[in-house]
Amino acid sequence: MTDQPPSSTPPSGPGEPGPSDPTQGQPGVGGPPPGGEHVQPASLPPGWDPAPGTWGPGGPPPQGWVFPPTGGYPPGAGPYGAQQWYPGPPAGWYPPGYGFDPNDPLVTPPGFGIGGWFNRCGGALRRGWRQLVPIMLLTQVLPAAVLSVISLGVDPSATWAAEAETNPTAALPDDFVAELAGLLAVLVGGSLVIGLVQAVGWAAGSWVITRQAAGQPAGLDAALRYGLRRALGLWGWTLLISLLIGFGICFCVLPGIYLAFALSMAGPVYLFERHNPIGRSFRMFHDRLGLLLGRVALVALAVIVVSFVASALEGFGTSALGTDPFASAGTALGAVVVIGVTAVLALPAHLAQMIGLLLTYTEQRAHEGPVNATGLAAELG
Repeated sequence: MTDQPPSSTPPSGPGEPGPSDPTQGQPGVGGPPPGGEHVQPASLPPGWDPAPGTWGPGGPPPQGWVFPPTGGYPPGAGPYGAQQWYPGPPAGWYPPGYGFDPNDPLVTPPGFGIGGWFNRCGGALRRGWRQLVPIMLLTQVLPAAVLSVISLGVDPSATWAAEAETNPTAALPDDFVAELAGLLAVLVGGSLVIGLVQAVGWAAGSWVITRQAAGQPAGLDAALRYGLRRALGLWGWTLLISLLIGFGICFCVLPGIYLAFALSMAGPVYLFERHNPIGRSFRMFHDRLGLLLGRVALVALAVIVVSFVASALEGFGTSALGTDPFASAGTALGAVVVIGVTAVLALPAHLAQMIGLLLTYTEQRAHEGPVNATGLAAELG
């Protein structure tokens, strides 16, 4: 207690200058500018007013603050205290446990683009060509060559041409209907049998590519046994898809092309998921139209170019042997050799189709959720 009256100068509190504060009264430091004039700091943009009462209950910003920030947050003053500021992960990187491995040899993670897809297609061929080439030769090249030889042998066009020369007034050659029916029976029946054999190769090749990517053994005999086990179901779905595409082609061609693209994933869907391959393929196609359309178009282009070259060489070689190459043993042997060589030349088309569509399917799966080669190998069984 004291009888003295209180001092006219209030005591200094935290953050308030006292009577002896040397900064009091200095413009721009601890007090207002001389004359009470309001000076807008040069560091503030137009329209900002740091006049007393306009900063809100928190008061003015601390000294050294500028707007806009020119050098980021100073050390220890970031939005999370003293934590270091990170700009974020690089493109294509996924945190551990998320399920994507940027180095997975089978699955192209989202964001890796066409380059990642090409790299994995090439890697699948480099790893598995010792198994894939024999599988494709046995199940794709050889059956196609055999069907070509048989078709050339039963083709009645040479006989029809000879009859037309001897009897130009005849409307149709003798036995035209029977010979045409026999040719169609050979073509349709042979195609059905070849389709079943090709299904063995598709399943076996997919098994080899997937297991090798997962680092698991993939022998040729085991691959063919797996292909035989899954061929019948794959063949049945392939027949149904072929009929749908054929009906689509009958309607101005474009519907058939659309169905060929939309159903391109049905085979891999059946092998890995075993249910609803047509519906799943349609959904994949429409969910990521641009991505799947681009990949399948590249595969189709490679198949068309290689197949066209092989077919042109076959036609040129067999035509040089006459209208009826099987009229003599020499020309028949030449025709068999020509067909065999050109069928082997079509081998890259079979490899591109199988590898390209399989790697496109795995990329589609990656866009639906985390997946890797090991998990896909387990799905194949």
